[in-house]
Amino acid sequence: MKTIALVGRTNVGKSTLFNKLCHKRAAIVHDRPGVTRDRKEAETSFDDIPVRLVDTAGLEDTSSLAKAMWQQTELAIQEADIVLMITDGRTELTALDTKLAKQLKKVGKPTFLVVNKCEGEKQTQMLGEFYRLGLGTPHPISAEHNIGLKELIQVLKPLCPAETEKEQEKTKPLHLAIVGRPNVGKSTLVNQLLKKNRLLTGPEAGVTRDAITVPWEWKDKKILLTDTAGLRKYGKIDDELERICGQETKNAIDFAEVVILVLDAHQPLERQDLAIAGTVLQEGRALVIALNKWDNTDNQQAVLRELKARMTESLQQVKKIPVVPISAKNGFALDKLMSEVFRMYDLWNKRVPTHKLNTFLDELKQAHPTPLARNGRRVPMKYMTQVSARPPTFVIFTSNPDSLPDSYMRYVSNGLRECFGIEGVPIRIHLRKRENPFENKGKKK
Repeated sequence: MKTIALVGRTNVGKSTLFNKLCHKRAAIVHDRPGVTRDRKEAETSFDDIPVRLVDTAGLEDTSSLAKAMWQQTELAIQEADIVLMITDGRTELTALDTKLAKQLKKVGKPTFLVVNKCEGEKQTQMLGEFYRLGLGTPHPISAEHNIGLKELIQVLKPLCPAETEKEQEKTKPLHLAIVGRPNVGKSTLVNQLLKKNRLLTGPEAGVTRDAITVPWEWKDKKILLTDTAGLRKYGKIDDELERICGQETKNAIDFAEVVILVLDAHQPLERQDLAIAGTVLQEGRALVIALNKWDNTDNQQAVLRELKARMTESLQQVKKIPVVPISAKNGFALDKLMSEVFRMYDLWNKRVPTHKLNTFLDELKQAHPTPLARNGRRVPMKYMTQVSARPPTFVIFTSNPDSLPDSYMRYVSNGLRECFGIEGVPIRIHLRKRENPFENKGKKK
């Protein structure tokens, strides 16, 4: 699969083009310059030919992050097979355009000059100026209005051969999202796992904006690793861009299979941490808690005891969620963290045979009979089966589901977890009314 990098200065429309070529809103688009900071990757296809697109940060000279953003763009160019340099057809060429074009010519990779925002005749007439960059024939497009995109794809297709046998070798990767409050070390953790400075980091909160997904392998196991923007309490957000970033993080949770919630060991499990954990569990995702900055934490055992007590009190719906003390900065206990991720993933995918479930149900009713219904009889629970995994989901058939109180269903849920070792991941139990075959017998049609 060929990799195509989109590069250029700020606000020329790279992320808009990226989204159009991906056929979805994969990157945040905003009028504010410099929204994209990290590289954003996504797989798409050009007429059934798979390609990987990489959106990069807009290049500028004024930001304190400018140097790091240039480094990220340079890495994207090095790793790409094809480079698209995006420019703005509504403005004159700048010194940054010229500087980037010179660098791209030195790299020697197939490079195409794309002039965006060419909606009108005026922009088309200005195309001659862009030959000065020395990157060959400029390709006029308007990403926002879908002008010139088909022609651009036809130019790129000959450099992107179709794959055949390689696709058979692919295995489905685990979707793993890293979430948490701002400045708890999420991007540092991702960089340490990848063993390279793939994501921008810094002491100030809010460096990460987009949800950045990176393909990765851990002990020959394929993973799609997603770093996300820090989530603050919704009521404290008064910036539109931060709200968009927060929605991107929630979308990443929706698409994840396992979520690592990163906590700061100096301020573990604050109210916002609990809200994030609740969102993950409500969406039915497996959760692992990484207690970061453990290497410089005092009274470690006291911190662990307090954390687990708060979890028991505030996250009652799922008990025994794994907590792994780590140091993202120096790599302490990251293998242990990933082992817990795959252990939770296996539990999240667990299936229990129907005959074992019904043996469990009979023993459970004998130990603690169902409550009495209004007619003075025990509420019958006739049959139990697992209807799906991811998370494990069960159905119990009963003739009177409304008469089974929440307290009894918690007893069933706890017994199910303990009996089959499904502790630490969400499970769902649905009650379904079983029709009485004799109820309508003898009635006139």
